[in-house]
Amino acid sequence: MITDATLAFLRDLKANNDRLWFGEHKPEYQQAYSEMLETVVQLLAVITTFDADISASHLDPKSCIMRINRDIRFSREKSPYKTNFFAFINKGGRKSPWGGYYLHIEPGGSFAGGGIYMPEAAVLEQTRQEIAAHFGEWQTILAGRDFTAQFPEGVLPSGKLVRPPKGYESSNPAVEYLKFKGYYTQRNFTDQTVADPGFIAEITNVFRAVSPLVHFLNRAL
Repeated sequence: MITDATLAFLRDLKANNDRLWFGEHKPEYQQAYSEMLETVVQLLAVITTFDADISASHLDPKSCIMRINRDIRFSREKSPYKTNFFAFINKGGRKSPWGGYYLHIEPGGSFAGGGIYMPEAAVLEQTRQEIAAHFGEWQTILAGRDFTAQFPEGVLPSGKLVRPPKGYESSNPAVEYLKFKGYYTQRNFTDQTVADPGFIAEITNVFRAVSPLVHFLNRAL
């Protein structure tokens, strides 16, 4: 589980984001990473009970966690480290185009959810076609009791077009969703909830609620 010590490490890293400080506090990082890894291990075990694709993928928990080192080669921001832990669990691994489940741990900004964020053009077009062809099913998923309880804001866009995308009319019943450039959900958590022993159960409820959306999006691909 994630403890207050992990959140404290991330706060301190944000205030001291340089290699010298990080090297001097590597034991704290290793402990924080081990807590994140154990959390992902537990989540994988749970997700395999309701997502057959994840079960069949036999994912390495370590491969689901993003590296803490930032790629600063083409960035004006030269801080060497991310100040959060992020895990993405999807079939085929996090570098594949499939939608999946994610967990972001950051003091004052932790969240979990699922979907596809800023997909490539070909993936986005396949997703739009699936929504247009099965809009009734799409609406049913978004209106589900568990889905609306976990995500009162509904499905969110990672960017949105002003006009309908090429090939779709403004009269299409699904047009507002077809304008989306991605489809994801987000449930925010306080630091107190993150460090609570019941946090795994909280995330499990989030992932279970979003799984029909993930399956729908992946079917398009």
